[in-house]
Amino acid sequence: MCACICVISESFAAYAFLSFTLFILGDAAAALVGKSFGRTRVGMKTLEGAFGCFMLSFSLAYWVFPCVPKFSETLEGTLSLVQSVVVALSISLLELFPVKLKKFSLNDNLYVPVVVTWIVSIAHSIL
Repeated sequence: MCACICVISESFAAYAFLSFTLFILGDAAAALVGKSFGRTRVGMKTLEGAFGCFMLSFSLAYWVFPCVPKFSETLEGTLSLVQSVVVALSISLLELFPVKLKKFSLNDNLYVPVVVTWIVSIAHSIL
């Protein structure tokens, strides 16, 4: 679905690129920090891992992505401080609390990038 919409909108492709990149790197940071320093458990995950995911996602969204060539032009500007916090917080919370349907738990690798892409597009247009 994201691929179809990306063809229609170049800015949505930038949102998808941002959300996929932040999710992949944030997920890796959460695993590394959670395994190394995690003590406060939330289900199968740790709060420290979620904080590591948030910090990396926020840092990349606010300081690194504005320096990526043509990224700012595609989005018609960079993400503000509030937008970066919203995006990083949504990634961290969706990563920390998995979605469960009855007795099945959805794989966060499938739904988090799609949900975050929508959150980024809404946050960029509203905030």
